[in-house]
Amino acid sequence: MLHPETLEAYRRMTPSERLQLTLEMTRDNTPYLFLGTPEQVDRKFELLRRQNDDRNRRMLAALARTRES
Repeated sequence: MLHPETLEAYRRMTPSERLQLTLEMTRDNTPYLFLGTPEQVDRKFELLRRQNDDRNRRMLAALARTRES
């Protein structure tokens, strides 16, 4: 969980500043996805796929609920 002051700083950022921060964090952390044995790398990407699929399912369910209302 992020500190409330950190959250407030993010809220004050412009969309372009938040995008820049996101891209920097992605660039800095991408190499770590490929560290480890091939099995470890495969597990990392499988976990990411599962998390993304779950997040997408929840968003689609929420969208479906708003259309029903």
